[in-house]
Amino acid sequence: MKITLFGATGGTGGQVIRQACDAGHEVTAVVRDPARLTESHPHLTVLQADVMDPAAIGPAIDGRDAVVSALGSRDGRVPTTVCTDSTLSIIKAMHTEGVRRLVVVSAGTLTTDGDGPMTRLILKPMLGKVLKHTIADKRRMEDVIRASDLEWTIVRPPMLTDGPRTADYRSAVDRNVRGGMRISRADLADCILRCLVDHDPINAAISIGN
Repeated sequence: MKITLFGATGGTGGQVIRQACDAGHEVTAVVRDPARLTESHPHLTVLQADVMDPAAIGPAIDGRDAVVSALGSRDGRVPTTVCTDSTLSIIKAMHTEGVRRLVVVSAGTLTTDGDGPMTRLILKPMLGKVLKHTIADKRRMEDVIRASDLEWTIVRPPMLTDGPRTADYRSAVDRNVRGGMRISRADLADCILRCLVDHDPINAAISIGN
């Protein structure tokens, strides 16, 4: 599979590169600053481009089977539109290049029917105050994705850790995993690749957690 990856310089992006390339997939990592990308692999191609410019990222998407975005704001304490704006740009480029499969990392801080009373009434309202700008951006991003005509999957992880890849985690479609408070970036990358390889779920959000 030929995959275009945005957010390659982050912890999750690095895991996607390693796992996808080791599995034999071809990954094109789109980065603003190639010096920040520490990963290298024979199956990895690096393209320097501004994700906010659909024309600039078009060559990285042309001829690929799928696009993955693991982009996010580096400071959740200030207003941001980075996820919303980058997703709008990516979707426009995908339409231009005729690529339809999109997997995007969102946030498990969004409340759904799968949350228990303590999580829904106490923990997430507290997080909502601290991360209100990030959560608002993720909500707008999800609305943009849902309004598209692409074959999309939204992946919602809880708190991320630097633990190992176990491939032993729980998941739920269009609802949160009850009690799933954390997951490793390695297992998040595992889930992303499973969504791509299995082509499932389509036009749905999948939540994961230990």
